[in-house]
Amino acid sequence: MTLLAATSAEVAVAFIEIGAIAIGLSFLALAAGRVGVSAVPLYLIAGLAFGEGGIIDVTVAEGFVATTAEIGVLLLLLSMGLEYSTDELRSGMRSGALPGIVDAIANAGPGVAVGYILGWSTPAAILLGGITWVSSSGIVSKVLSDLGRMGNRETPAVLNLLVFEDLAMAVYLPVAAALVVGGSPGDTAATVAIALVAVAVIIGLGLRFGDTLSRSLSIGSDETLLLAVFGLTLVVAGLAQQLQVSAAIGAFLVGLALSGEVQHRAAELIGPLRDLSAAVFFVFFSFRINPADLVPVLVPAIILAAVTSATKFGTGWYAARRLGVGTRGRWRAATVLIARGEFAIVVAALGASLVEGPEIAALGAAYVLITDVVGPVATKFADRGRRSPMTVDPLAR
Repeated sequence: MTLLAATSAEVAVAFIEIGAIAIGLSFLALAAGRVGVSAVPLYLIAGLAFGEGGIIDVTVAEGFVATTAEIGVLLLLLSMGLEYSTDELRSGMRSGALPGIVDAIANAGPGVAVGYILGWSTPAAILLGGITWVSSSGIVSKVLSDLGRMGNRETPAVLNLLVFEDLAMAVYLPVAAALVVGGSPGDTAATVAIALVAVAVIIGLGLRFGDTLSRSLSIGSDETLLLAVFGLTLVVAGLAQQLQVSAAIGAFLVGLALSGEVQHRAAELIGPLRDLSAAVFFVFFSFRINPADLVPVLVPAIILAAVTSATKFGTGWYAARRLGVGTRGRWRAATVLIARGEFAIVVAALGASLVEGPEIAALGAAYVLITDVVGPVATKFADRGRRSPMTVDPLAR
């Protein structure tokens, strides 16, 4: 049911529900900021409280929340793309390729293995591997900014790994989506081939004509730029979805295509809208999970979190060491990468149509909750006990 088709009384109830959710999220964001951790785990918990089996049942506004959540995914991925310039992208791919491959094997492997141990199908196991693989670019960037570490010497190693992971998702997501849809091996191979060609074409067009697009968008006001970027993101995401490529990847590639002044202006303008709709996305994801479903998956979630926190620590340490970073810097790089978030939730949502769909969603939510608490807390205290007030390690920054 849409708000336009609802009665006056239903519209009033929907406004109250939406307003209550927004106010509740504002308090959660404030609490997370005070503690110095990501608000994502709190948003997921709020979704459990508002959704199926929770203490509060939100029904009238569900359609609006669902649409806003879908847009939130796109804006989240758009913002990630806006973080990288073309030069940073090329440099990151060169220097981050080997650590990125090690990272993929070390962190996706445990997820796939646990999927098979749980008796899941191959598509479900591969989705779980995606959930455990990719660090949260949004959370990592926020932690680095909040802790004043953007200029640290280990930060390029962290960002290079994130660039590699984000681009690898452009290949992984269409392949995973094709496996979820199923069909004959020939049909699946054709779908994957079309998706990969579409990704390659979109990336090529973005790198080739990105500067031209950026110049054409730079002549308007902030309002014009915001509307143009928002509209372009939705159009490209829709076309990508039609080509069996993830809509989220289409949005990510739009961000990659923009450069220069437009890139920075768009990032600032889209930020508040992204924060609002992304918060709704995390809430809506767990909105559909019955809290009782989390109990059976707590043990595998804890095991996965422990194992993949260790493997992610190892790959972060390795990437920083390759750049000659000192011990303290390696600790910071290794711990900041532990948190999983937006991509993990996007991957989990892909499995909704599978028989294991509810289990994937529940396990993914529990896993993200654990790593989103452990990661920021671990990196916040990574320097404790490793520095002397009278000495400075020249390799630490």
